[in-house]
Amino acid sequence: MLSRSCFDLLNLDPIEDFRTATRIPRLMTVPRVISEFETDDNHQNDDVPADSPVPHQRRIIVANQLPIRASRDAKTSKWSFELDHDSLVLQLRDSFKPDVEVLYVGCLKAEIDPSEQDEVASLLLHEFRCVPTFLSMDVQNKFYHGFCKHYLWPLFHYMLPMTPSHGARFDRALWQAYVSANKAFADRIIEVLNPDEDFVWIHDYHLMVLPTFLRKRYYRVKLGFFLHSPFPSSEIYRTIPVREEILRALLNCDLIGFQIFDYARHFLSCCSRMLGLHYEFKRGYMGLEYYGRTVSIKMLPVGIHMDQLQSVLSLEDTARKVKQLKEEFEGKTVILGVDDLDLFKGISLKFLAMRQLLEEHQNLRGKVVFVQITNPARSRGKDVQDVLNETSAIAKEINQRYGEPGYQPIIVINGPLTTQEKAAYYAISECCLVNAVRDGMNLVPYKYTVCRQGSPVLDRALGIDEADRPKTSVIIVSEFIGCSPSLSGAIRVNPWNIDAVSDAINLATTMPEAEKQFRHDKHYKYISSHDVAYWARSFDQDLERACREHYRRRCWGIGLGLGFRVVALGPNFRKLSVDHIAHAYKNANSRLILLDYDGTMTPQASVDKAPSSEVISVLNCLCNDPKNVVFIVSGREKDSLSKWFSLCEKLGLSAEHGYLTRWAKDSPWETCTLAMEFGWKNIVLPVMEPYTEATDGSFIEQKESALVWHHQDADPHFGSSQAKELLDHLESVLINEPVVVKRGQHIVEVKPQGVSKGIVVQNLISTMQSRGKPPDFLLCIGDDRSDEDMFKSIVHSSSNPSMPAIAEVFACTVGQKPSMAKYYLDDTVDVIKLVQGLAAASSTQPKLAQFQKSFEGFI
Repeated sequence: MLSRSCFDLLNLDPIEDFRTATRIPRLMTVPRVISEFETDDNHQNDDVPADSPVPHQRRIIVANQLPIRASRDAKTSKWSFELDHDSLVLQLRDSFKPDVEVLYVGCLKAEIDPSEQDEVASLLLHEFRCVPTFLSMDVQNKFYHGFCKHYLWPLFHYMLPMTPSHGARFDRALWQAYVSANKAFADRIIEVLNPDEDFVWIHDYHLMVLPTFLRKRYYRVKLGFFLHSPFPSSEIYRTIPVREEILRALLNCDLIGFQIFDYARHFLSCCSRMLGLHYEFKRGYMGLEYYGRTVSIKMLPVGIHMDQLQSVLSLEDTARKVKQLKEEFEGKTVILGVDDLDLFKGISLKFLAMRQLLEEHQNLRGKVVFVQITNPARSRGKDVQDVLNETSAIAKEINQRYGEPGYQPIIVINGPLTTQEKAAYYAISECCLVNAVRDGMNLVPYKYTVCRQGSPVLDRALGIDEADRPKTSVIIVSEFIGCSPSLSGAIRVNPWNIDAVSDAINLATTMPEAEKQFRHDKHYKYISSHDVAYWARSFDQDLERACREHYRRRCWGIGLGLGFRVVALGPNFRKLSVDHIAHAYKNANSRLILLDYDGTMTPQASVDKAPSSEVISVLNCLCNDPKNVVFIVSGREKDSLSKWFSLCEKLGLSAEHGYLTRWAKDSPWETCTLAMEFGWKNIVLPVMEPYTEATDGSFIEQKESALVWHHQDADPHFGSSQAKELLDHLESVLINEPVVVKRGQHIVEVKPQGVSKGIVVQNLISTMQSRGKPPDFLLCIGDDRSDEDMFKSIVHSSSNPSMPAIAEVFACTVGQKPSMAKYYLDDTVDVIKLVQGLAAASSTQPKLAQFQKSFEGFI
């Protein structure tokens, strides 16, 4: 019986109600008639009739819910559908060019009987370009209401399930439902996907493992993912039992988007701590190298649909509603809150701040009204009911204590309200209070600002002369929500600090008009220029950029289950095998073999850095071949290398990146021919020491030619951060010194200019040539940035007329990553196997030569 850890989730069968659904064609050859769908993937690009209405480009937008409202006629039992214009995924389509087709994949908000699903799917495709994913009620409840809303969503908002009554704990059955639902989405997408042309944009935490299913089917599929919720810090995220599966699934995308840098930083920290991945900036873009693919990271907050909201503000019905509300609240200052009914929106905290305000400022009683609009909860459960009970009790208590005939300090309006109705409340409110304790973005302040800007229709209805009365607004915003950084004119508050929120409300009610206008203009300028079209267009452009290299690389898949990933390598970059190199090795008469040590001949994570008996044996075997010159080229100091390789009498050693070299055990150490001066060490050491004291697990290594700060045993995130700081610090103080400051794998090193492993390669080749044995075979293996100097030197030596031409060159890096090397090996185990294979070839050659000589004598 398979254990749960061996359960191959990628091979799950589609859920029962989805399995029977009719496959949807990629194109229609006759209006309103569905053509037969070709199931053979090898023929998916067959010729298409010239008159087929195929657009130049297509975007497949995938979200948990389709932008569709469904209703059923009680008498006829017929379904009717209409577009949900408030849906963000529908609004983003306006950012695309007219020749771009947008196709939606997602679930409906209504339960459709299996007997009606084919008819509904056909209707939605024809009328709305929507492809519905049908889930059984059991899967839907476990997937959405179970794993998504009661486990992932609270945890991504920093709420750990410490007790059974305080959030739902991880449940394997719910997780499997989550994976099943994601696979159902993948099956639906694959039915309509043209992997060579289409771009797929996946939205939010409901579908975080979907990228793996799509990437497994099509290695070069163009995938983008945007997370609308927060991404928690690594301390929170690491509590998820399936944390690596989710991370690796997201890394199967080409582009991952976040609302703000904090969320992206948390994601990158998780990748660093759990997967050992590090991000880099390249030409202004942030990316992660993942098995030869660059996964781009983007930070861009969502915007609102300006045209849609402005059209609502231009309606006469909206103007009448605004005028009515203005009369209703005449003489009062309206503070507005608009929130979903959930425990993270801080509604009760706002009410408590309102109570504090009325208690401390009695002059505001009867003058300030707090209007709270609550949207229906997106899920169900005890937590929602608890929030409702708590907020109702607090509002009732405040109204009883501070209310009077004709005046209620807190007015709670339970939604849903239409966009028109909300716009009217926005327009008449002097201040908007968004007090969530944690929220991914929250667009309420944006909508409020645009509604306060108004329209000519509203101004006429209210009798306002736009020239005489400038637009004003005040926003109080929690510092823990995504929109906070973009609202530079807002009053930022800690929602847990009731006193601070109360003071902020008081400040908003007493703020001078000129300051309100200044803050409003600042916000409106940003919001109007960074709308939903700007956001979608920017993401789409970056997705196109991230996918440009797809067809310039060779790809293949590795890994099982949700650990599946694609290895992408350059067209000339391939794995080095003994079979590939053996022929050239046997035919060579003068060989030069250069091997890095740490990370190449021994694992980086090894506690005991001394070479194993296996390594010593294979090196001696290579060195005993008279045709071989074998060198360990390392950054380590000479004393360690001399001690470790004392049993290898014929092995050459190059220490401290080539500053010191010896050709054999009985040979003297030779220093680099460059003139050296080490006064700079007196500058570097005092700089490194404070970083060592502040970074637990770090230490300084003092070499003859260099100083190295190591942080391999420090906290990965903090150590990396300190290394960046130290690098910048050293570069600034050593700007006039003849040294190079380099960052390597878990190190920051300062060494003299002109000393590098690349110089070692040149010197060794020149020396062999001067001795009358120029190499006709060169093997060079290394794993980190310092070894790239060797690979670079080898590439340049081939075009240098002063250097001998080498017939066979094998430059090989350890790990599948961008490199100047032409070949790669997966890890140190593969390196040892390759070297053992060459050693075996060396040991058979003398026997073969002796046999041939004897045979010739016999003849």
